Amino acid sequence: MKTNNAVLHLTVGEPVEASLARAAAAMKAAKQGKKIKPYFGVGFDDAGGMFAVFTPKRWELIGALRESGATTIAELARRLKRDYKNVHNDCERLIEWMAIEKDENGLIFAPYSEIVVDMKLPDKKAA
Repeated sequence: MKTNNAVLHLTVGEPVEASLARAAAAMKAAKQGKKIKPYFGVGFDDAGGMFAVFTPKRWELIGALRESGATTIAELARRLKRDYKNVHNDCERLIEWMAIEKDENGLIFAPYSEIVVDMKLPDKKAA
């Protein structure tokens, strides 16, 4: 279960080795009995992939959920003044990408207090 101040990290262009190093460090800390800070992250190969998932309407939806707390998709659609079907599709997509969740009562909510976007730029090519 996520804490109220959980952070979702969206990374673009991060090498696989960085993710593996983070996992290895967490496993080492666990073996040593140290407390491990939870890390929630989703990676994208390129900015286009991230922007295909996290569209302006979906950012607005996440913000509305943070303000309202757990709610139904129908209520969220009313608040956003958007078509139910489109909001439902956006919610399903954001659930797939861990940005929002559905509780045991079927209500959707935004579990993160912050979403951090980290975009790695390509290395400069030698002249």
